[in-house]
Amino acid sequence: MSRPVIILFTRIPRLGVGKRRLARQIGDRAALTLSRTLLQNLLHRLRPLRGVTRLIAATPDHHAKFHAPGWTLIPQGGGDLGARMQRAIARFPRRPVVLIGSDIPGITGADLRTALHLLRGHHAVFGPATDGGYWLIGQSARRPATPFANTRWSSAHTLADTRRNFPRRRIALLRPLADIDEAPP
Repeated sequence: MSRPVIILFTRIPRLGVGKRRLARQIGDRAALTLSRTLLQNLLHRLRPLRGVTRLIAATPDHHAKFHAPGWTLIPQGGGDLGARMQRAIARFPRRPVVLIGSDIPGITGADLRTALHLLRGHHAVFGPATDGGYWLIGQSARRPATPFANTRWSSAHTLADTRRNFPRRRIALLRPLADIDEAPP
């Protein structure tokens, strides 16, 4: 089996950029602090992963001031979320790829190892988010041409819409986790 790829999809934390729904509730500085903390904690938890290629797909594309030892930075490029994720995954057409978000405080290295293990017998694996989206998508080398077509992003339908793009393929699900897009009620 080819060396699997882990892609951390993130917006480089900057004041006033990203986490806009959350920032409206808690303020720009608090949202920036939370974004930085989530990203650094995730990088720390994933440091022990071995035997994988580790990439950070970052936006904005000019991310020269961000350093993460052991990770290679690549730009996300333009387009909607699906186009950017597809571009990152398509860089590795013959390798299993797991893509995760950076705003899920519960992700562990064990989750990623489980996803990679499941990809040995499945075409795709999803980590469902409690809001209807997903915090992880893993794809084997056998992928649909348009895995993110007609997906309603940031909605209760995101996971279901994406799963429809994987007809007649074996799909596994991980445990559901919550992402942080808004402050708790």
